[in-house]
Formats: sequence, structure tokens, C-alpha cells
Amino acid sequence: MSRFDKTRIAIRKNETLWKGWSHFRRVVFDYIRPDDSKVELEWEVFDRGEAVAILLYEPVRRVVVMVRQFRIPVYLMGDAPFMLEVPAGSMEHGEDPQDTVCREVLEETGYRIGPPRHVFTAYPSPGAVTEKVHFYFARIDASQKVADGGGLADEHEDLEVTELALADALAMIADGRICDAKTIMLLQWAALNPDVLSA
Repeated sequence: MSRFDKTRIAIRKNETLWKGWSHFRRVVFDYIRPDDSKVELEWEVFDRGEAVAILLYEPVRRVVVMVRQFRIPVYLMGDAPFMLEVPAGSMEHGEDPQDTVCREVLEETGYRIGPPRHVFTAYPSPGAVTEKVHFYFARIDASQKVADGGGLADEHEDLEVTELALADALAMIADGRICDAKTIMLLQWAALNPDVLSA
């Protein structure tokens, strides 16, 4: 039993600071310990809802299909902003995560996949962001490539579809050329589960 099992949270204020594509809010709450001592805390929270990410693997050539795209936060940090990432996207309200991931794969890479395998769910940055990501895996072959991919023009997406040997992608984590968290998580899952890749 954890000492946190009897800790309570009482929300005192939950206000929107800004709302657009995402939602930024300030939450004031009482943090009440098991001995009933309490402290009032204030936290800024960035709401992103739920999202999906998927590792696409072609077992014959042992390659992963990824996308390269521009990320303004990375640019503002002074790092190379055109990042290699696994296909991913935000879920629409009420949308099933499996439907979301199949849609995102088609839009971003041009592959039409069958039902993918759910491998885990995680909060990439729980200290400040609500985003909950559902991670998937799917094997693919050339027959499933039905479109060019590259993202949606009406959403001003500009994605480059890229194939990499799995071994090279793993090496790129070590040298910093792949530094996107969701991508690293899925690539390391693949490294830990070689039997699943070609099963």
C-alpha cells in the first residue's frame, strides 16, 4: 500500500487562460495528505486530449516507415526542426483510437493498413500536458501502399515519407538524429520484441 492511497485532491479553481487548437488552463487545488494537512497548489495545464502513434514495419526488408516534418517548438529551442517521427495524430472527440491511427497512416504515409496491434498507452509529459497517447504496431507490405501520403494539403501539412532500416533507426536514437519521444518509445519497444516484428 502506498502512502498516496489516502491522499486527496480538491479542485478549487479551473480556468481557461487560452483556447484555440489546444486548451491552456490554470488549476488551483488543495493537496490533502492522509493526516489531513493540506497545501493549496496552482498548476498550469496544457490540454491535448488523446492521440495515437504507430510503428510501421516491413519485415521482408526490415525497414520502418516514418515521416519527417517541421516542428515549431523544436525550432524555437534552437534545434533542427525537421524531425523524423512515427506516424501520429490527435483523436477527434468520440473517435476510436484504432480508427484514428488507420486514418493518420493513410494521410501521412499512403499505406492502408488493417487492424493494428495496440502495444501500450502512455502519458509522454504528465507534469504539464494532459495528452494520453495510444501506441500501435503494424506490419506492412508494398501492396498496401495506395497513395503518396505526405499529409493533407488543406491542413498545410508538408511531410516527407521516409524508409529506414530498423537497425539504422535505433542507431539514430543514440546519435540524436531521432529525438522525438513517441518515436523513441516505439523503436525501443521493437528492439525489445523482435519476435513480434516478423510473427
